[in-house]
Amino acid sequence: MVSTLDDVKRASIATKLANMKLVQEFLIENEQALSTQISDQKIQERLHKMLEDDRKNLGILETVIVQYGVSSEPTENVAEETEKLSDLMSGTKLSLYEKVFQHELMKHQQVMSGLVVHKAAQKVGADVEVAITPLNTVNFENRAHQEQLKGVLEVLGVRELTGQEADQGLWARVQDAVAAISGVAGSVVTQSSDMSDMKVQDIIRADHTKANVLFAEIESSNSPQKTQEFFGQLYKDLTVHAEAEEQVVYPAVRPFYGEDHTQELYSEQAEMKEMLDRLKGMDPASPAFKDTVKLLKEAVLDHVRQEESTMLPAIGKNFSDQESQRLATEFKSAKSRLQQEISASMN
Repeated sequence: MVSTLDDVKRASIATKLANMKLVQEFLIENEQALSTQISDQKIQERLHKMLEDDRKNLGILETVIVQYGVSSEPTENVAEETEKLSDLMSGTKLSLYEKVFQHELMKHQQVMSGLVVHKAAQKVGADVEVAITPLNTVNFENRAHQEQLKGVLEVLGVRELTGQEADQGLWARVQDAVAAISGVAGSVVTQSSDMSDMKVQDIIRADHTKANVLFAEIESSNSPQKTQEFFGQLYKDLTVHAEAEEQVVYPAVRPFYGEDHTQELYSEQAEMKEMLDRLKGMDPASPAFKDTVKLLKEAVLDHVRQEESTMLPAIGKNFSDQESQRLATEFKSAKSRLQQEISASMN
């Protein structure tokens, strides 16, 4: 039988993402404070742009965490580190140069954490890569911020040491470095959308894509251990997706989608949940397990086709963009709460 729905590698990535969210919140708090303490207009403009990017990237991180599907809390050491730094940043012990220096170090920490998560995802599973792909935008923008902060540090450091202005050619060097980073990043940065403003249709489609990838991973796996890992994630993802839809989406679409069509969606998901619970009690090494997964996939794909061919277009026709984004926020909140409940039930 499937003895556990947790996987150590996936849980470790979830913890790293939780740490990144906490650090991102600290970066935002710190940029707000620094922009009021530094009078240089050019530096202020750069900090304001970083702040705008970081607020957007916090939204992307929150969406990535929900789409990843494994709930976790930040580690105690990262929580303590950000709390201590927050106290230092709000005090008078550090000069402006030293405060910006600490801020740049935290940016570096954020960049490395994001890159490590990206590389780890390549080793854990294709579904993880699908879920965390938008993290690339956060990684590249934070890397560009690092280059800008180096320029800020030169300006502030020279002023503190000499009382004079640094060579203004440094900003050109900074811009060249940022352009080089953007060139490496390519369209990941320049064409990325703000995932914090995604419509509910986009999130539902993303869930469907991830489920399809997990089915493919289960079908191609010859290892009972990996099969169990993939099914554990599929079980959690489908359960949370279904419950969140039933709590948030289906009640919202019922008035224009129709009672019969909406009830059909509820019935299909009830069948899916029954099959998931049956699979949970089966041996992942048995032929019967793969056969039942195949039946589950067929049921899920039929359900997906109905949602994507009729329900999602109906949402687009009857809801404004703002209403679809509001529903997306409610859907993500429900998913996050349900993920935490599942995580707590297994501890």
